[in-house]
Amino acid sequence: MLCCCVKSENNKKYAELDSKLERKMVESRRNYPGHRRLKSMDSIIMKFPKLREGLRNIRSVFESYDKDGNGTIDMEELKKCLEELKLSLSEEEVKGLYGWCDVDGSKGIEFNEFIVLLCLIYLLAKPSSESSLESREMGPKLVESVFDPIVEVFLFLDKDGKGKLNKADVIKTLNNEDYPLERSPSHVTNMRFEEMDWGRKGKVGFREFLFAFIGWVGLDDADDCI
Repeated sequence: MLCCCVKSENNKKYAELDSKLERKMVESRRNYPGHRRLKSMDSIIMKFPKLREGLRNIRSVFESYDKDGNGTIDMEELKKCLEELKLSLSEEEVKGLYGWCDVDGSKGIEFNEFIVLLCLIYLLAKPSSESSLESREMGPKLVESVFDPIVEVFLFLDKDGKGKLNKADVIKTLNNEDYPLERSPSHVTNMRFEEMDWGRKGKVGFREFLFAFIGWVGLDDADDCI
């Protein structure tokens, strides 16, 4: 019974985080005008090389906090990381974000989950007056250069501006008739949306989009693009 209550409480907490992030994405349309400059799939793909470089730099940060070298960051290592980044997060907030990003339930944050966690902190958390998500290894310019373009891509795909991606709008955007030479085959666009749509509900929040988008970008120049 206790286990069920804990699970229910966690689900409620994660649903609240999802709602908070959805509201944040609606508000972000005013703060990220760059999404208006995106016109087609090619304009997104052109951002991939710079994003890969930024992700590789973040991987170096991840490895520096993975003290035991097991490829994951546990709760204690994460706390040290957030302390170094001078983020004023409560114990409850840290646990909430940790559980929200540990999507495979491995009790450890892997690198792709670490990227998502940092991005969510960047968007949702209130940094202390001393810092804005920076450390000796990772300054604000690196954070902005990686996460701001990703937010802009989400906003570009979120045509109705409601903070979630609608399947019909995403497919229409990726197959924009104004750019016939850049259109993706319908089976590809459907597959890309399904990679994001974990619940198969036809709606995708920023967290799910972020996990999928990181995979599309890849970490190596030889990785396949969308």
